Amino acid sequence: MCGNAVVLHNGPLTRRQRWSAALITVGPRAMLTAFTAAEYQGLRGWTRDEVHVLAPLGVAQPDPGVIPVRVHRTRSWYAASDKRLLRCERLAPALVRAASTFSTPRPPCGLLAAGVQQGLVSPGELDSALTAAPKTRHRKALIAAVRDIAGGSQALSEIDFVRLCRAHGLPEPVRQLVRVDGAGLRRYLDASWRRADGRLVVVEIDGALHLSPRRWWQDQLRQNELMLADALVLRFPSVVVRTEPSLVIAHLRRALS
Repeated sequence: MCGNAVVLHNGPLTRRQRWSAALITVGPRAMLTAFTAAEYQGLRGWTRDEVHVLAPLGVAQPDPGVIPVRVHRTRSWYAASDKRLLRCERLAPALVRAASTFSTPRPPCGLLAAGVQQGLVSPGELDSALTAAPKTRHRKALIAAVRDIAGGSQALSEIDFVRLCRAHGLPEPVRQLVRVDGAGLRRYLDASWRRADGRLVVVEIDGALHLSPRRWWQDQLRQNELMLADALVLRFPSVVVRTEPSLVIAHLRRALS
């Protein structure tokens, strides 16, 4: 049964206060889920204004109020709970539930990759959550994405790149290969191959984060270290991987031949 939370406050509510009010509104057996549960457990970059709440079947959608609430319903409400968290679904199933809200499969693959990249969840946990949710929207694409993530892809752009290589019959790269630079620092390479002549071919995929001055300078120093070690380095903006795949493949074929 849904209720109504009455908030007596002399200023704007914090996000946690909004979450508490939403839980009271949906009822005593409600818990945070989807994007809200992910934010509560530390995920960055995927926040939503509406509060996502999980409840047993039969719980009604509350009337529209000051705080927008989206209710997700489940037959296995007790299995979803986590005693370590305050009325919040475990992260892996919460991410899978959030992924099913997208109309196309690409953004949810990025959501799962973000959870792993930020060190909050493992590919194995995501795989188990998908196995337990056979009716999840985009499930086939999500399972494939989790396998790519388990293979070393840490961002959606890297997943796109590996799939591009497969689609054009190129050998799959080694992902996140660790190299120690001249200063003794561990560096992770997005994708790499070893040619028949022994030369290392490296591909770095640059998202928007790489446009910041500090990151740009670090990328240049990193590339210098690779070039000094006689590696052949190709750099592609992530948008080019998505929008001009033929150009990317042409450069790769030349580098690998």
